[in-house]
Amino acid sequence: METPDTAADTPAEPTGIAAQDWKTAAEEPHYRAAVVDLLGALAYGELAAFERLAEDAKLAPTLGDKAELAKMASAEFHHFEQLRDRLSAIGADATEAMEPFVAALDGFHRQTAPSDWLEGLVKAYVGDSIASDFYREVAARLDGDTRRLVLGVLDDTGHASFAVEKVRAAIDADPRVGGRLALWARRLMGEALSQSQRVVADRDALSTMLVGGVADGFDLAEVGRMFSRITEAHTKRMAALGLAA
Repeated sequence: METPDTAADTPAEPTGIAAQDWKTAAEEPHYRAAVVDLLGALAYGELAAFERLAEDAKLAPTLGDKAELAKMASAEFHHFEQLRDRLSAIGADATEAMEPFVAALDGFHRQTAPSDWLEGLVKAYVGDSIASDFYREVAARLDGDTRRLVLGVLDDTGHASFAVEKVRAAIDADPRVGGRLALWARRLMGEALSQSQRVVADRDALSTMLVGGVADGFDLAEVGRMFSRITEAHTKRMAALGLAA
């Protein structure tokens, strides 16, 4: 017999677009436009992550750390290639799909440029995780084919455990580091959420999908709950780092 807790944890069967494949769902032009936007935003995010990790590798204190970051950068570029190829397969130009998101993402990275190795680690861990949480929330409302692709490229490249290990070791060695990194992470949280909201607000197809125009079961109240869940996940990640949210 199923316990109440187990029943509550059982995922609901997909309905609406989430129960369809790409070919069927793409017959709705507005939904297709939203997916092109979403994949374009993700693709540029992965390309920017590749560039940032390659830059962060230059700040790495040891050759081992440099090699780890280089491996992660390679994984991010592979994710970019998957998204680029998918855009091409559905008849969209990847460069054109990414272009609307360049200014917002580049602006975020300019405003949150790390001053040292540890800030770079926290930025990748906190900033990328917030973005991933946001895209996972959206993925639940996508057609099955697109959902599998999005969840696949959001797989952790190993940066999370790497960042936690290095940051906690640094705090253990010098507890004063914790205060500085906690302030830095709070700033990243605010900037990342603002950037996510700006990206959605600027793209009609994406914003319509989020508030229920083409996606099944999403409304304005649910958008608020979504950002609450993202904030809660951030608090847990801060605790894993040994930092106060």
